[in-house]
Amino acid sequence: MYDPELVQPMRDEVTRLGVKELKTAQDVDTAVQKPGTTLIFVNSVCGCAAGGARPALRLALMSAKKPANVYTVFAGMETEATQKARSYWVPYRPSSPQIALMKDGKLVKLLQRQDIEGRDPATIAKDLTSAFEQHC
Repeated sequence: MYDPELVQPMRDEVTRLGVKELKTAQDVDTAVQKPGTTLIFVNSVCGCAAGGARPALRLALMSAKKPANVYTVFAGMETEATQKARSYWVPYRPSSPQIALMKDGKLVKLLQRQDIEGRDPATIAKDLTSAFEQHC
């Protein structure tokens, strides 16, 4: 587990967008069971989360079409909640960060670390908004 004071600014960057934190496995199950579209953002302390994923999420959430429900779990902090979220994305391997778009409890789009690392936020956001246009 990371120092909670260290990760708080990284949490705040996401929750300021109106993204709700999921802290337990039960929170995740409840969120995934909601009808409609649900995005779950696996936040992380890594550089590609800071330089790509979090800014891309902010840009994507400015679009006209977006998921009805938007949540986050923090890898390395709420381990149980993060593992539960990732269990819905099997057979994809865990990565940090990850951005999953689900519709009626089924995965429809997953951005893995390899889809984020080394890419600029606008390009990542374009991938997300394309998924929003198709599924939301």
